[in-house]
Amino acid sequence: MRFFSNTVLIMLFISLFLLQKTSAQEPEPAGRDSLAVLWTSADPDVAKKVCLMYTHGAKKAGWFKTVHLIVWGPSAKLLAENEELQAKIKEMKKDGIRVEACVVCADSYNVSDTLREIGVDVIPMGRPLTGYLKNGWRTLTF
Repeated sequence: MRFFSNTVLIMLFISLFLLQKTSAQEPEPAGRDSLAVLWTSADPDVAKKVCLMYTHGAKKAGWFKTVHLIVWGPSAKLLAENEELQAKIKEMKKDGIRVEACVVCADSYNVSDTLREIGVDVIPMGRPLTGYLKNGWRTLTF
């Protein structure tokens, strides 16, 4: 006994194909309203007067819904040695900014524990940063 005619099977196949095509499209990346700031500079003026000022302002003013600050390279050492910058990072975290640091960089400067003490997530950053880039996050580097 035949349950479906050839026409019905073809129609079913086309419907499934179109449904798969529609559901396989990626939704608009959540990153469009997300900012990842890559802070690499060891210059305290760049940190205070550009990088942290803009990053904090972007969150507080609502320019971006999600804001992450990534401490990478020489900025890790600067942050670990500068109490004024540490206070600023704590304030930024209270305002909802996620602060992450590259563990390889922090370990190379022997500052991982200090960064953790001020509430920085010290983690391998290659994969997260790649994810931000691939998912449409807006990025800035200082």
